[in-house]
Amino acid sequence: MTDNRFKDHLGRPIVAVTGMGVITSLGQGLTDNWNALTSGKSGIHYINRFDTEGMSTRIAGTVDFIEIPAPNSVERSFAMARETTIEALAQAGLSGDFNGPLFLAAPPIEPEWADRFALAERSPPPSHPGDAYERFLTAMRQKGDPVFLEAVQFGSISERLADRFGTRGLPVTLSTACASGATAIQLGVEAIRQGRTQRALTVATDGSVSAESVIRFSLLSALSTQNDPPEKASKPFSKDRDGFVIAEGAATLVLESLEHAIARGAKVLGIMQGCGEKADHFHRTRSSPDGGPAIATIKAALSDAGLSESAIGYINAHGTSTPENDKMEYGAMLAVFGDSLKSIPVSSNKSMIGHTLTAAGAVEAVFSIQTMLTGTLPPTINYTNPDPTMELDVVPNVKRQAEVSAVLSNSFGFGGQNASLVMTREPA
Repeated sequence: MTDNRFKDHLGRPIVAVTGMGVITSLGQGLTDNWNALTSGKSGIHYINRFDTEGMSTRIAGTVDFIEIPAPNSVERSFAMARETTIEALAQAGLSGDFNGPLFLAAPPIEPEWADRFALAERSPPPSHPGDAYERFLTAMRQKGDPVFLEAVQFGSISERLADRFGTRGLPVTLSTACASGATAIQLGVEAIRQGRTQRALTVATDGSVSAESVIRFSLLSALSTQNDPPEKASKPFSKDRDGFVIAEGAATLVLESLEHAIARGAKVLGIMQGCGEKADHFHRTRSSPDGGPAIATIKAALSDAGLSESAIGYINAHGTSTPENDKMEYGAMLAVFGDSLKSIPVSSNKSMIGHTLTAAGAVEAVFSIQTMLTGTLPPTINYTNPDPTMELDVVPNVKRQAEVSAVLSNSFGFGGQNASLVMTREPA
């Protein structure tokens, strides 16, 4: 006989969160991050990883306190993912092999410039134009470089995590731009709902800040150039916002069917109540100006959760601090929530941690659940010059106490990748 306590409004297994771990520029671990975030502290600082002379953007939210064996994005991303997973599993009370699938959001993998130059230097001289690829292959065959190989394999992070934590089946690695972290969570939720597993490990990580990544985003006019002081640069929903601050971080969430979690005596931290995703074909980097796909994404998440708009007590905004994205997200929220949006607290973690790119959706999901657990709304800092075209309660500059039972978290990324999550304290 089916126990309806463990089924949602569509008869699917309810998905619980039983463990969380997080690393951002604010520090390592949930406690340190939450204390800093709710205190309005910024993790944005001047870049010291590489020379920024002559660059229009010289600030970032890099994570420079994790020891890594080689200075590349794969090693940084793996190290952060490993540490957040250790924390999440400990909180969930799980040890030994995880024995469930792994869904990892990871950044696109490219060799660092220094590695490319080193490979070019030991490659044979060109015999004709356009033979660079063959020259590089020849150099690698003549003298193997395991560190370089590891640094350019997209699936290497998830494979190492799978080996380290004993996950089941082939690990899934995905990269859906700024929506990646939320997408990884959605895949874990769907695996449990479909009865393919009782638990899933969902991880998102991004340690890809490099000279090349900063220059690329600068060429798109996406980054803030308000370098001085660094901690004032990210100002979501403000009139003088001029771009996002690139950052790093990672987050892990342990997902389980509610029935399985309760049966083993686990503490339930929150419920992944609904997920929504919609594609946007308007432009390769810009969102559709009318916000149509974002509106559809939010509505899909609410529908999947079986909740009305009035149930949402707090919105963890994508809130990048770019002129276009903030305007689009405001319009999308207004279209869904109408006049009631004025009374819903809407804040952006990115004002303090910057934009953690691939990791953002999961990092902000962790903070959203923590908001419900603690009854504390993290602020949007640097909100001193409000944009009069956006009437929002952004929890300006200082945290606020408020009981919240349902949160919407938005992730709208480049390439038309949109995802929203609805999380609740208790099953709806």
